[in-house]
Amino acid sequence: MAFADDWGCYASAYAERFPGGPCEVIRTPNFDKIASDGVLFANTFVSAPSCTPCRSSLLSGQPFWRCERASILQGAIWDFSLPAYPLLLEESGYRIGHTYKVWSPGSPADAPHGGKRTAFESAGRRFNSFSQNAMKAKDHEVGKQQLLAEVRNNIRSFLDRDNDGKLDGEGPICYWFGPTNTHRKWIAGSGKTLWGIEPDDLKGKLPSYLPDVPTVREDFADYLGEAMAFDAALGVLDEELRRVGIADDTLLVISGDHGIPGVSRGKCNLYDLGTRVPMAIRWPRGIPHPGRLVEDFVSLPSLATTFLSVADVNIPQQMIAKPIVDILVDSRSGQIDPLRDAAFTGRERHVARAREDNLPYPQRAIQTKDWLYIINFEPDRTPMGDGPILQPDRLIPGENELTNNTFAAYADLDASPTKALIVLNREKYPEAFDAAVGRRPRIELYYLANDPDCRTNLASNPDFEADRTRLHQRLMNELKTTGDPRVSENVIFEQGPFIAPAG
Repeated sequence: MAFADDWGCYASAYAERFPGGPCEVIRTPNFDKIASDGVLFANTFVSAPSCTPCRSSLLSGQPFWRCERASILQGAIWDFSLPAYPLLLEESGYRIGHTYKVWSPGSPADAPHGGKRTAFESAGRRFNSFSQNAMKAKDHEVGKQQLLAEVRNNIRSFLDRDNDGKLDGEGPICYWFGPTNTHRKWIAGSGKTLWGIEPDDLKGKLPSYLPDVPTVREDFADYLGEAMAFDAALGVLDEELRRVGIADDTLLVISGDHGIPGVSRGKCNLYDLGTRVPMAIRWPRGIPHPGRLVEDFVSLPSLATTFLSVADVNIPQQMIAKPIVDILVDSRSGQIDPLRDAAFTGRERHVARAREDNLPYPQRAIQTKDWLYIINFEPDRTPMGDGPILQPDRLIPGENELTNNTFAAYADLDASPTKALIVLNREKYPEAFDAAVGRRPRIELYYLANDPDCRTNLASNPDFEADRTRLHQRLMNELKTTGDPRVSENVIFEQGPFIAPAG
């Protein structure tokens, strides 16, 4: 699996599916080729738009709200009673390994769930700071190639340590490739310098609630550049799979753990910008009809049960996510399973210090083709964390502080030039400020067909009362059926250790 940190749904393979947006500017030839050789998914969603709960849900094959303390970021602890598909595969004879971001949150470095025991990155971790390192090189192209050589050597250390062109060991493998370069921060101007992305090409292509100004366009262009760096690494991964002769037998999944960081309504938000992620799956010996675009709504936890199903490994009862093997072996494009018509997402706590007393910002949502319905269970709390007015001791005045210090204010919105521009110019951009960090009503309802940026809340409009009721009932039924503590009498997310300060 190739899993990029903070990579939202941006790839040139989606340009036709999402016209008029950033996918028309980015170029991802390796992702596109893998998708054309397999299946491209148009509606893939995370369980939670925050790194740890997303990965916990993916590993354990269930919604994040069932993952105990692994359902939050800071202070997370992996409950060893949770199933983890890589370990289940290992117990069944698979050799497992990872490069860059480890797959199990909160576990010690030498724990059996990950860490040093399964790490293959002897060539280094400089790729994780791609633009920082490439921009320092006298020759930028040489710098880029040196970082890709690191990727190759790290992958090779798992696949073919002795470099004889043959896969090491016997039996099947499970490998996780998880670079973090698409996570903040990156170098301003690197998208244009390293990848030829002109920021002005993004004019009119960004969400309408963002100021369409040079600072924001350059910030987004630099992010797309990091996604192109990840795509270049995919090319290296594919070359190595082919070099050792296992590409045709490998079930290769490419995705990310949530949307763009440091941009309004992206990471840590239940809007489309935060929860929709790219996904392409290639499996030459298992996908008889490649080159399809699938419209079914798929949640990332389904990958865990899919991997186990393909490996013929028993799926634990806790793993309630439905596998997608049936979609992979189908011959059709479009909507294949009519029951896969919605995604359920949620969020509890991201940064521990974001709000007074480390309280979470609990949300749950259902998204369909046409609708997004969100419940904000505690609307009096600040969705992106307390700001400098509420917590003046946290903010050191000056643009540099808000640009580079995530915790300066509104800590659930990662530090970025975009954030700094909006927060420090709230009087100039009041609507952008409110979209970024303003309080939200308890119920939000958006008709995505006409309002993809979720600007008009229809929750109080009587013309849509039937739609609101239907979506509410379906969401609540899903939460109750899957045992979400948020809708039970014992709301554990409001208690210690879930709201305890991070150690």
